[in-house]
Amino acid sequence: MARLAQLNRWLEQRWVAPAYIGWVLLGLAVFFFAAATNTLAGWLYVMSGMIMGLLLLAVLLPPRNLQGLEVQRSGISPVSVGQPMIISLAVKNSRGRSKGLFQLIDPIPSPLGEAPTQAFSAVGPGQAQDWHYRLITQQRGVYRWAGVYLRSAAPLGLFWCRRWAAAPAEAVVYPHILPLQRCPMIDTLGQASGLHWPQSPRVQPATEGVTRALRPYRWGDPTRLIHWRTSARYGELRVRELEKVIAGQEVILALNTAARWSPDQFEQAVIAAASLYVYSLNRGLAAALWLPHQSLLRGYHRVLTVLAEVHPLATTDAVDWPDQAVVWFTPLEASQQLAAGSQQVVWGPASTATHGRVLWIDPQAALQPQLQVLP
Repeated sequence: MARLAQLNRWLEQRWVAPAYIGWVLLGLAVFFFAAATNTLAGWLYVMSGMIMGLLLLAVLLPPRNLQGLEVQRSGISPVSVGQPMIISLAVKNSRGRSKGLFQLIDPIPSPLGEAPTQAFSAVGPGQAQDWHYRLITQQRGVYRWAGVYLRSAAPLGLFWCRRWAAAPAEAVVYPHILPLQRCPMIDTLGQASGLHWPQSPRVQPATEGVTRALRPYRWGDPTRLIHWRTSARYGELRVRELEKVIAGQEVILALNTAARWSPDQFEQAVIAAASLYVYSLNRGLAAALWLPHQSLLRGYHRVLTVLAEVHPLATTDAVDWPDQAVVWFTPLEASQQLAAGSQQVVWGPASTATHGRVLWIDPQAALQPQLQVLP
């Protein structure tokens, strides 16, 4: 049965494949022709010829019904695990006659679920119809697929025809972000050792500092911000927009992908890293991600995209360990000396012989409460 299904799929994509009623009519045509050759009855030849003509017509029409159909896909916004993903497609008929009775199949990757299918009754000449559907994401990752299938048996329904249409897609499913109310590990950075985390300059609007731009006066603006020379030139009051450069603490989250992880513990580590990254940004701190054999990664979308598709490497190659204070996510307590001020988040049974501040994670317990306690 599996080989028969593969053959049917191959015929459908490259030519046409008979539907059930198509097989029935083909069998009747062969039966009538065999009976006619034995009995020499003319009406049996006529019946066989009429059925064969109908089948020939049914073979030619479905591919023509799919010609001139174009599929366009809108961009897919990134979501986190558990959130609905909205996918939008548009089918346009570029021919001068109406197209109808066809299916649009979006062959999404298997981790996202089964391939959705939408039937279209009619698309007028030069018109387009939209199709929107939702997916509930269950697994992080970056998923890519190249296009969709158009499928039709119209107008007779005797043979199915399937054709490929390019509509490339990229769907990013971020790791699950825990809604942390507090995280003492981030809130107390540098307090234990008296050290400060690396500083990165940040620019923010202010009422004093360097002039960034000039804009029209608004009611309530301080008169000291009015730029009188420019106001005289334009004939209306112009005020200065100011900004200043401030120093912001940078949290470096280091995920030890070079170690040997169990699948469940690694997923928890990715969730913890993503949650602490978002928590740090919400606290107004600059944050970065460090991975073995990679430079520091910054930027919300870039960091979460890397975390969406990261996997443990379990390599024995030499790794250039970070020389800055980090939050170290690992399945084993670090054997090498981390930079002063670093903290560790370790998956496994707690040990009394610890080096520095270590938060031990029980894989069997809920992750969020464990991240909200002080190491």
